[in-house]
Amino acid sequence: MTSPTAHNNSRYRFIFDNQPVRGLHVRLTDVWQHIVQRKHYPVAIRRALGELLAAGSLLSSNLKIEGTLIVQVQGQGRLKMLVVEATSNHTCRATARWDEQAEINDDEGLRDLLGNNGIFVITLQPNDGEPWQGVVPLEGGSIAEMLMHYMQRSEQLETHITLAADDQTVSGLLLQRLPEEQLDNETWHHFSTLTSTATSSELLSLDAQHLLYRLFHETPPRVFEPDAIEFACTCSRGKVSDMLLLLGGQEVGEIVAEQGSVSIDCDFCHEQYVFDETDVNALFGMDIVQAVKQEIPRLQ
Repeated sequence: MTSPTAHNNSRYRFIFDNQPVRGLHVRLTDVWQHIVQRKHYPVAIRRALGELLAAGSLLSSNLKIEGTLIVQVQGQGRLKMLVVEATSNHTCRATARWDEQAEINDDEGLRDLLGNNGIFVITLQPNDGEPWQGVVPLEGGSIAEMLMHYMQRSEQLETHITLAADDQTVSGLLLQRLPEEQLDNETWHHFSTLTSTATSSELLSLDAQHLLYRLFHETPPRVFEPDAIEFACTCSRGKVSDMLLLLGGQEVGEIVAEQGSVSIDCDFCHEQYVFDETDVNALFGMDIVQAVKQEIPRLQ
């Protein structure tokens, strides 16, 4: 018997045997709670980030290589960036950056928050190999509309996406017209119209079996075994050490000389990495803090 938790953190593929249409459904609770319980997001930003998390989980199912799919929405308004990373190992993480001093109302629209010159960016980062990136201007007022525009513009794939997010759950439903086979426009319109009737309440409360039956009981799809999706962060003390080495001994030494230590917080999981004088001296293989302290009087 499948546990309720499995239904709540799963991605299902489905196809229609007699039609060139494929679909995906995702519903995440535990993964979403990992993200929202670590940082307080304004309601409007939390909703958009949750929808992007569902979208990233849907899109990453098509990864043909070992690697990571990074989905970003960037703007110049009060909301600077939403980013989701989803891997071929069925893990994901997400975060947002915004002007934390700005007032953001619960019902504010995404386009108003992003301001002008917003872009939608999808990056494919193989574990071994060069990354590929697609960038398009933002069109549409929601994550789903932006993503459908991206799919049509950059991949020439007709796609219908419905997304929903609240404090507890994020969910998404994707329907895609297969490019290599013929499908008349009327049939595609029929399927996409049925998909669009799924309400936010249904997406957030129904598991895949019940939602797909509600939408497609006249032409039931074939549903495959689900992928279990988990939260995982790729940050580590080793990666932070590499970042400090890139900053250089002078800059790191000055921070430690002034503050006693250097502290780095992960944007995704909010793990804090602290390096004191002993740590940074060992990292650089010399007493950089003392060297900086001796240099400061000479510069004054």
